[in-house]
Amino acid sequence: MPPSVTASLLRKLNAVSHSTGVKMFLILTLALLPLGLIALAASLQAIRTTDLEKEALLRVAVTQSARKLSADLASDRTALLLTANAFATSGADPAMCARLSVFLASHDRGGGRYYIHDRSGRRLCGSPLPEPAGLSLSDRFDDAAAQLLPDSPYLVSRARSANGAVVAIAYYSRGYLEAMTNPAGSSQNRQISLHQGRRSLLITRPASFAGGHSTTLSARLDPPDIVLTMTVRDPPVTIARMLSLFLPLVMWFAAAAIGWFVVNRLLIRPLVLLRRTVAAYQPGEVLEPMRRIRTPAQEIVALGNTFREISEDVATHEAEMAESLETQRKLTREVHHRVKNNLQIIASLINLHARSAHDAEAVEAYATIQRRVDALSVVHRNHYAELEEHRGVGVRSLISELSASLRGTAPAEARRFGIQIDSDNLHISQDVAVPVAFLLTELVELAMLSNPRTAMRISVQLEPGRTDRAVLHILSPALRGSPDMTARLEERYGRVLTGLSRQLRAPLDHDPETGDYAIVITVLE
Repeated sequence: MPPSVTASLLRKLNAVSHSTGVKMFLILTLALLPLGLIALAASLQAIRTTDLEKEALLRVAVTQSARKLSADLASDRTALLLTANAFATSGADPAMCARLSVFLASHDRGGGRYYIHDRSGRRLCGSPLPEPAGLSLSDRFDDAAAQLLPDSPYLVSRARSANGAVVAIAYYSRGYLEAMTNPAGSSQNRQISLHQGRRSLLITRPASFAGGHSTTLSARLDPPDIVLTMTVRDPPVTIARMLSLFLPLVMWFAAAAIGWFVVNRLLIRPLVLLRRTVAAYQPGEVLEPMRRIRTPAQEIVALGNTFREISEDVATHEAEMAESLETQRKLTREVHHRVKNNLQIIASLINLHARSAHDAEAVEAYATIQRRVDALSVVHRNHYAELEEHRGVGVRSLISELSASLRGTAPAEARRFGIQIDSDNLHISQDVAVPVAFLLTELVELAMLSNPRTAMRISVQLEPGRTDRAVLHILSPALRGSPDMTARLEERYGRVLTGLSRQLRAPLDHDPETGDYAIVITVLE
C-alpha cells in the first residue's frame, strides 16, 4: 500500500477514534459488558445441556435398534439351523420347508428371501423369487454367520448343518432392515447404516440429509463383526436460533447503541453535516447549512448562521474580482486584436514596397521578409482564435494556413509547388508555435529555391506511448543532400534552422538520402 494511502487511512482512523460518539459508545459498552457475559454463559450452558440430552437419546435409540435387529437375526438363524440339520439327516422335507416359509414371512416386512442348498449347489428349499447375486458356491458355506452384500444390497444370514452338508441362507432386504432398525417415533433426519470391515450397507438416508453438522453413534450387533451406525443431522442454524443464542449480547449491544444514537442524532450528526457543508464550500457560494440540518441544539444553529454571514461576505468579494477579471480579459483580447492587425498592416506595406521594387534581388528580399511576417501573423491569428477555449494553437489549422500563405507568396516558377499535410488533432502553445512556423517557412522556401517543381509532405504524429510529444516530419525530394543544398545551408539556412531547433529544445535530424527533416515538439495534453 502506498505511504500516502496509509497515512490517509491512519488519519481517518484517528479522527474516528477521537470522536465523542465513539467514546460514549465504548463507555456504555464496557459498563454493560459484565451483565452481557453472564447472560451469554447461561445460554451456552443451556445449549450444552440440550446437546447432551440429545446424544443420550440417540445412544438409547441406536442400542435398541441393534438389539432388536440382533434378536430377529438370532431367531431366524435358529429356525434356519434346525431346518438345515433336519435336511442334512433325513433329506428335504416339503412340509418343513413350508413351515420355515411361514415363520420367516411373519418376520419379513420388506421382501426378504431364504434358500437351502447342499454341497453340490442344488437348491433343496427356498423362496419362489430368484436368489440375489453376490454369493458363489464356496461363499455359501462360509463360516461367517452374517455378511453384507452392498452391491445387491442385502444382509445375508447363514446357518450350516452340523455335518456341513447343507447350508440355509436368508437374505434381508433394505426395506426389512429399515423396518427393524428404525425405532418408534424416529425423526426424518436420521441415517442408519451397517458396516462390516470395509463393507457398508446404507439402510436409510433422508433426502434432506446432505450438508450441515451431525451426530453419529454406533452399536455392535450379535454377529460381532457387524456394526450398526446411526447418524442424526443437527437442526439447521436459523436466524431465530442464533438470535435466541446471542440474545444477551444483542440486548447488551442495543443498550449501548441506543445511548449512542441519541447523542449522535442530536449533537454529533448535525456537526458532521455542518463540517461537510463547509468543506464542500466553493468561493462565491452562500452557505445555507441550516436548511439541511434539523437539531434542537441552539449553539449549532448559531454556528451555522455565522458561516452563512461569512460566505455572504466572500461571495461579494468574489463577484467584484470576477468583474475585474472580465475587464482584464477584454483588455487582453483587444491587445491581441491590435497586434494581429499591426502584423497584417506590416505585411501589406511590405507587399506594396515589393511591387514598387525593380531589382530582382530586392523583390526576393521583400518576399523573404513577407513570408516571415506572414508566418508570425498566422501563428498569432490561430492563437487569437483559440484564446476562448484555452486549448492552444491547433497544429493542423496552423500548417494548413501557413502552407496556403507560402504558396501565395512563392516565386512564379514555384506556384505549383504541392504541400501535403498529415497531422493528428493536436494543439501546441504559442512558444512552440512560433519556432515551428518559422521552421516550416525556412524549409519550404529552401525546397522551393532548390527544386520548385517537386512537392513536400508535412506530418505531425504523436510519439508511440506518449501524449505530450509529437514528431514533426518535413519530407521533400528538394531537401535531399546535394552540393547546391549544402551551399544554401552554409550560406544562411543552416544557422537559422539550428537556432530554431534550439528554441524548440530538440535536435533537428536530417536524412540527406530521403530529404527528411524531423524534430520532436511538445504538445498540449
